[in-house]
Amino acid sequence: MSLKDAAKAVRENAYAPYSKFKVGAAIRAASGTVYVGCNVENVAYPEGTCAEAGAIAAMAAAGETRITEAFVIAGAALPVTPCGGCRQKLAEFCTPDVRVTMATTGGVEQVMTMAELLPGAFGPAHMEE
Repeated sequence: MSLKDAAKAVRENAYAPYSKFKVGAAIRAASGTVYVGCNVENVAYPEGTCAEAGAIAAMAAAGETRITEAFVIAGAALPVTPCGGCRQKLAEFCTPDVRVTMATTGGVEQVMTMAELLPGAFGPAHMEE
């Protein structure tokens, strides 16, 4: 299954009763395995989780730590970029050249590298003295 198909399929499982804004994400790990996630809302809004975070959690739970490609899809007029928090989460497991495709359910796609999505990303080097 392609990342696009995986993200599109998992988007249907999103739990978005409040915003009605369903998002699906699929990431390919270094092993080639595809992990998926969808947004899960909560009536206490800040307690929800993003689709990208869900996919990353599934990957980490499987023991993998490297993303080679990502795809995010939402029902919007324009491709929706990952939120700031998810950009940082993705950057933790991506090299700057990893491609992130953002798409709409209507077929519009935009591709950016991780470095373009989060220039000047905070990383492990910042933790060194």
